[in-house]
Amino acid sequence: MAKKAKKQQGMQGKQGKQEKGSGGTPATVALTAAGVHYTVHAYDHDPSHPSYGEEAAEAMGVSPDRVFKTLVADVDGALTVAVVPVAGSLDLKALAAAVGGKRAAMADPALAERTTGYVRGGISPLGQRKRLPTVLDDSAPAHTTICVSAGRRGLEVELSPGDLAHLTDATLAPIARA
Repeated sequence: MAKKAKKQQGMQGKQGKQEKGSGGTPATVALTAAGVHYTVHAYDHDPSHPSYGEEAAEAMGVSPDRVFKTLVADVDGALTVAVVPVAGSLDLKALAAAVGGKRAAMADPALAERTTGYVRGGISPLGQRKRLPTVLDDSAPAHTTICVSAGRRGLEVELSPGDLAHLTDATLAPIARA
């Protein structure tokens, strides 16, 4: 049974300002500071669900091709963020090639959490404690908007792929496998 997702417009009016006192995660704070239009989707996270990304897509009623997961990998000793659709998986060789590296492996989860400032299942490509090189799968621009983690489990942010790429200084590359 799908959980009900709640929507909240992140940016309102011509100025694109969020209401004062609304707080947020480092990701939503970064979006607000940048003046980017986004929508927050909140849902009740089920810790027993086998996939954070698939759970988000189901809860929001959004195609898994439009919901992107944020993964942290180690490419030749440097942490790198990969943003890929939850409908697929990360191609580590393609990620390494996209950043000019030779080898890539998934980063240690504890290191990814310490470096980004987010917990596993809630790592956002935005507002990270330490800005990491980011690669966004080249399927993202095919969608008007995509959803990524807003910085905690049960919270997604919907925005244009162009805004995400710009704010993260992401490289677009074919890094997802079906």
